[in-house]
Amino acid sequence: MASQYQQYSTVRKYWHLMRPHTLTAAVVPVLVGTATAKIFLLGSEDHLNLALLLAMLIACLLIQAATNMFNEYYDFKKGLDDHTSVGIGGAIVRNGMSPKLVMNIAISFYVIAALLGLFIAINSSFWLIPIGLVCMAIGYLYTGGPFPISWTPFGEIFSGIFMGMIIILISFFIQTGNLQSLVVWISLPIVITIGLINMANNIRDRVKDKESGRKTLPILLGKNNSIRFLAFMYIVAYALVIYITFFQPGGSIFFLLALLSFPLPIKAVRRFKKNDTPATMMPAMAATGKTNTFFGLLYALGIYISALLGGI
Repeated sequence: MASQYQQYSTVRKYWHLMRPHTLTAAVVPVLVGTATAKIFLLGSEDHLNLALLLAMLIACLLIQAATNMFNEYYDFKKGLDDHTSVGIGGAIVRNGMSPKLVMNIAISFYVIAALLGLFIAINSSFWLIPIGLVCMAIGYLYTGGPFPISWTPFGEIFSGIFMGMIIILISFFIQTGNLQSLVVWISLPIVITIGLINMANNIRDRVKDKESGRKTLPILLGKNNSIRFLAFMYIVAYALVIYITFFQPGGSIFFLLALLSFPLPIKAVRRFKKNDTPATMMPAMAATGKTNTFFGLLYALGIYISALLGGI
C-alpha cells in the first residue's frame, strides 16, 4: 500500500512539474489553426492530415511543458522560488526534485519536439525548421540566458505572438501549404488571451518580482492600471471576434460561439480587484487560464462548424 502511494506521489510530482493548467495554451492554437485550415480545404481533394496534426499537437505540448521547466529551474537558481512561493510550480522547492533532473527533462522534451518538428518539415516545408528553432529558443530565453524575457515588460507580447499567432499560422500552413489573411485575423484574439495569462501571473507576482529586480508590465503600470489594461484587452479580444465574423471574408456567425466564455474574464477582473496577496489572487489567475481554454475551444469549434457547413 505504501509502495502504491509512493508511486502515485512520484507520478503526481512529474505531472505538476509540467504545470498542466498551462498546457491548454499549447493545445488551443493548434486546434484553431487546424480548424481554420478546414475552411480552405473544404471542397478540394485534400483533407486534414491527422498525422501532422498529432505531431504538431505533441510538439507544442512538449515545448510548453519544457518552457515551464526552464522557468522552474531558473526561478529556483535566481532565488525567486522558495517554500513561501505561491503558484503552480514548486517541483524543486516543495517536491524535492533536483534542479539538474528538471533541466534534463526539459532538454529531453525539446529533443523529442525537434524530432517531431523535423517530421512536420519533411512533410510540409523545410522553412519550418528555422521558424521552429526560433520558437524553441524563445521558450528557453523566456527565463534563461543573460537577459530573460520574463524580466522585461515584453513577456506578454512574446508569449502571445509565439504561443498564439505563430502556432496557429504553422498549424494552418502544414495542412494547406499556404497562408491566408483570414488565419492572421483569426489568430489575433488568441494572441490576446494567451498574453493575458502571462499578465495575470505577473500581476500576482509583481511585489516579489519588483524586489528581485524584474521590470514586468504590471510593475511598470501598477496593480490598478494593470487590471484596467487586462479588462480592456479582453474587450478587444471579443470585439475582434465580432469584427472577423461580420467584416472579414470567410467570417461566420458560428465564430460567435467564443462569446459564451465572456463571464470568465469578468470573474477574473473582479477577483483581481477584490484581492491583493499572491494566495488570494490565485483564483483570478486561474480564471484567465480558463478564459483562454473555453474561449479557444469554443472559437475552434465555431470555426470548424462553419467549415463543415460551407467554408469559403
